[in-house]
Amino acid sequence: MDNAFSNLKGLGDLSKTLVKTNIYKTWGLVYLLVKLSLILLVATATVERAFSSMKFIKIDLRSRIGDDFLNDCLVCFIEDEVFESVSNDAIIDRFQNMTTRRVQLK
Repeated sequence: MDNAFSNLKGLGDLSKTLVKTNIYKTWGLVYLLVKLSLILLVATATVERAFSSMKFIKIDLRSRIGDDFLNDCLVCFIEDEVFESVSNDAIIDRFQNMTTRRVQLK
């Protein structure tokens, strides 16, 4: 088993080797620490991306918007590649069919 850990090049290799050798069950806290250290950079970058996006969404004109509406705007702004695949007509139709409106949106 010592040979499995002799040529590791980083935390990713350590994590893979712990799983391959089934040691992650015995050394659960060590495995959790390694896993958290690998996830930390991605989690931090995601939060920073959300806050930098908030600068574009929450400007002076919209500084009084509610949290729910702000969250909806941020999701649309951050996940723009998902929303690019949805046509504007589909969004308008969905919104129009949610409740009766005085005026047709199209």
